[in-house]
Amino acid sequence: MKISGGGGGCRDVSSLLSVWECHVKKHRQRQKKEQERKDRSALTRIEQQWQYRLYCRTRDTRQRNVFDNSLNTSTHNTHSVERLAGEGPEGKVLDGPDALLFRLSGERWQDFPGDLQWKTFLLEWHVSGTKIQKLPDYLASFSLVRVLHLAKNKLEELPPDIGKLLELRELNVSYNRLSAVPAQLGMCHNLERLELAGNRNLSELPFELSSLKRLAHLDIAENGFASIPVCALRMSALRFLDLSDNRLSDLPQDMDRLHSLVTLFLHNNRLSYLPQCLTNIATLKMVVVSGDHLVCVPTQLCSSPNIKFIRLYASPASDDKMTKTTKADVRGKRRGRRAGRQEEADEEETKDSREKEFMAAYVSTLKDREEVPYSTTKVNISCLL
Repeated sequence: MKISGGGGGCRDVSSLLSVWECHVKKHRQRQKKEQERKDRSALTRIEQQWQYRLYCRTRDTRQRNVFDNSLNTSTHNTHSVERLAGEGPEGKVLDGPDALLFRLSGERWQDFPGDLQWKTFLLEWHVSGTKIQKLPDYLASFSLVRVLHLAKNKLEELPPDIGKLLELRELNVSYNRLSAVPAQLGMCHNLERLELAGNRNLSELPFELSSLKRLAHLDIAENGFASIPVCALRMSALRFLDLSDNRLSDLPQDMDRLHSLVTLFLHNNRLSYLPQCLTNIATLKMVVVSGDHLVCVPTQLCSSPNIKFIRLYASPASDDKMTKTTKADVRGKRRGRRAGRQEEADEEETKDSREKEFMAAYVSTLKDREEVPYSTTKVNISCLL
């Protein structure tokens, strides 16, 4: 191109650049629309169905509906895919790729089995008691998965790709080693149950989780939260909230934003008072608190016949014993080897989960009672056989 004097040449170059940028923009828009069309198409589901058929063809016919590939002969280290029993969300009997779950358990497992990446038809994962530290890179390809039960493993992080599991309904990653939750989890808009208890290093949740408008159950007990996450107060469908065993010293004055809340666990924190706004939650049926340091409670909250208000007290004798035991444990850890320290940490993790299960069982016994005791004192009893 020949550019002559004056402003005409500059205008020609500018016009060419504008045309070129327009073509590039249109090309990118076409690419984006094509990708969206592919995402909406049934190709992914068809591929998953074919993977399922291939898997069924290669299985042992004697196993029929239960497939089991054990790591060894031990029943404590198993890897299996099972057919779910029951009915689907629309009353239809589950069958085909919508009827399978994946189970993995045992300390010998340090990674997921290699053939798992081809079983994208799976609907549920149940993985527990392993030494697995990270989820597989191909997690996003399991677009049909609705349940991820990954409690009591060694997971150190959740990948951002978890936000691509748009059908996810339940996520349980309690008693792992998480220190953060990815903001992309907020893209799982169908999530109804989220359990993050017992991760110890977890002290905050990303604001992006505010978009989980269908979440009804949130468990963040036994962590390091010094305040209630802001996102939790924006989960409008929340019915169950467990904040026990954290570092809470007060509660926000706008907790009545949780207008659907039914059950609230606050015990084993540093609370000295409860805000008046809790009395504005008409759906509230049960509140569990620690009474040792609590000095101010709204009368309408603790005397309402519609609310089971449970005060838990720690036994002084149990506290003295626990203090002495803790000091002895510290000295033992300093003298012990690294492997010994790891075993003690594992035992502590198991103990915490059992205590939580005990609390859940105790509270459930009070639900059917017309009246609950004014207070309950917890006593630790050990028995030598």
